[in-house]
Amino acid sequence: MNTSATTLQQMRPLLPVRLLNGCGALLEKKRIPSSRPLAVDLIKTAKRRCRFDDFGEGDFFEALSRLLESCQREARLNLIGKIALRTDVLQTLCSRLQMARDRRLYPKIPHQEIREPLFIVGLPRSGTTLLHSLLAADPEHRCPLMWEVRSPSPPTLADEKRRIQRATKSCSFFNWLAPTFRYVHAVGAEVPQECISLMTPTFMSDQFDAMYYVPSYRAWFFQQDLRPAYEYHRRFLQHLQFRRAARRWILKAPTHMFAMPALLSIYPDALFVQTHRTPVDAMASVSSLVTILRSAFSDAVDPIMVCREAIHYWSETMHKFLNERDRLASNRICDVEYDEISRDPIAAVRRIYDHFGWSLSQNAEQRMRTLVASHAERQPGNHRYHLSQFGSSAEEVLDAFAPYCQRFGLSGLDGEKLSSSRQASSFPEAQRRSGFLSFTGKNAEAGG
Repeated sequence: MNTSATTLQQMRPLLPVRLLNGCGALLEKKRIPSSRPLAVDLIKTAKRRCRFDDFGEGDFFEALSRLLESCQREARLNLIGKIALRTDVLQTLCSRLQMARDRRLYPKIPHQEIREPLFIVGLPRSGTTLLHSLLAADPEHRCPLMWEVRSPSPPTLADEKRRIQRATKSCSFFNWLAPTFRYVHAVGAEVPQECISLMTPTFMSDQFDAMYYVPSYRAWFFQQDLRPAYEYHRRFLQHLQFRRAARRWILKAPTHMFAMPALLSIYPDALFVQTHRTPVDAMASVSSLVTILRSAFSDAVDPIMVCREAIHYWSETMHKFLNERDRLASNRICDVEYDEISRDPIAAVRRIYDHFGWSLSQNAEQRMRTLVASHAERQPGNHRYHLSQFGSSAEEVLDAFAPYCQRFGLSGLDGEKLSSSRQASSFPEAQRRSGFLSFTGKNAEAGG
């Protein structure tokens, strides 16, 4: 990779991808009609494929309809984007049908208790992914894995190898579709997955906003009561826990900060780790990630709009979260700086264990050290980004996040300095069986 250019500047689809999307654009110009995805049609197709029709508790029809309508009118999807959307939705609907069936076949699933789950939150691209992976390396911990979130049924060890292989193939396809993305975020069939994916079957998730430009869906989503989505999140965890239990769940998604009341209504004993990084770097990095991700599905992505949305959303989310976290007892939340995670990740982990009164075994620490060593040895490249690419400045970002920066003593970097961030979620090769989230039906992780 040319180190003088940013990752975004080096983004270019492969020739077969450009040709395929070009054919789709040509058909549109000739006004050859394409089938418009409708919620009722996709639901019928999913029922026919799965041969049953019970989706379980909770209504999702309006959410799915609004998402599809917004994608149709606003997302400007290319041909691959349209195929991906349909594939993604059908995969999600089938998973929901299968999970509803499993809850009837395995009566112990609804009785699984989720005690004191730990949620890692913070600005996107602030070290949450590496921290998630380190904590998940403890054998006493459990986190959602990409393959099992993509294929949660059956909730047993049956067919596990084939499900992992399917997820691996899906990830290989995405790496071919968007080769630049590997410099931004590592993906794999057996790597920890952002738990926002567990809400996907409700179709109330801002993961869709990360993948597609859907402003009308986004506006609607922000006005919704997200308790039903977190209820499904818990049902999904019960499903995964039935297959393999552990002492505690380690979960991660920056967007949980947006919906703390809903989260705490479902998990009243939840614990939290909040990571901290200067918003100047965090906003540049997440804007680069979302732009590259959306560009896999649309040829008309506006990086400036992406950054404006990111600054507005995350500054508002952080403001809401800081008000909510003040209601938590201090022993329920631990603060960790991005620089601390990058400089000495094991020390950062030890401090988290000490804060919550956990015991870090020699075995767990050794597994974490092995992961850190592999992370250092197997870096595939740099994620390089520059805030000016997105029409913003350090001053603008710091102004939007002023209360947060003042509270935690964060400052900005030189606005003209090229920020370079080593990929924060690299894994040992054995764990990096290429896999991805969106086209395969799971979420786009913006946690970093």
